Amino acid sequence: MTNKEEHAIVLDFLSHGYPFDKRPSHKKTPIAQALGKTTLVLLELVPKKDIFLQPYEEVYIGEGKRDKIHHILGRIVPSKLTETARKELEFVLDDLIMKHPAEFIGFINNAGPINMRRHQLELLPGIGKKHMLEILERREEGPFKDFNDLKERVKQLPDPEKIIVRRILLELEGNEKYYLFVKG
Repeated sequence: MTNKEEHAIVLDFLSHGYPFDKRPSHKKTPIAQALGKTTLVLLELVPKKDIFLQPYEEVYIGEGKRDKIHHILGRIVPSKLTETARKELEFVLDDLIMKHPAEFIGFINNAGPINMRRHQLELLPGIGKKHMLEILERREEGPFKDFNDLKERVKQLPDPEKIIVRRILLELEGNEKYYLFVKG
C-alpha cells in the first residue's frame, strides 16, 4: 500500500488566505484545508489561480495533472484547523465511513492482539474487555457483514460508526502509540 494520497476532501477554503497572515492581501495565498480520502491525514492545499473550492468537494492531489490544486503545502494538526474545518471534519469522516463501510468492518473482522494484555479492538473508545470478548466470540460465528450485523450480534455496543470517528479524531491529534486508521 502506498502512503501517497490521490484524493482529498475539502473541509474549508480560505480564498484570501489565513486571517492571521499579516502580509498584504495581494501577497496572501488561498488555502484549502482538507482530509486525505484514503490515508485520513489532514492537509493544507494551495489551489490553482482563480479556482474556488467548496467544503465537501473532492479534489485530485495525486502525481498526475491536477485540475484544481497547484500544490500541497503539507500535513497539519487539528489545532491548526479553522473553526469551519474542525466542525466539518466529523461530518466528512462520518460520510467516508458510511460510503466505505467494508474497510472499517474489515478492521473489526481482522483486528488482533497487540500484545499479551491488549487487543486492537480495545483501542477503540468505548470498547473495553467485555465488548472486545463479545466481538471476538461473535466473530468466530462468521465475519460481520456490515455495521447493522455488528450491532445485531453484539448487544449493547455503542454506535460503532461513531466509535471509529472518535478513534480517527484521536489519531489525528498525533499522540497515539498505535495507529489503526490514519496512515502516512
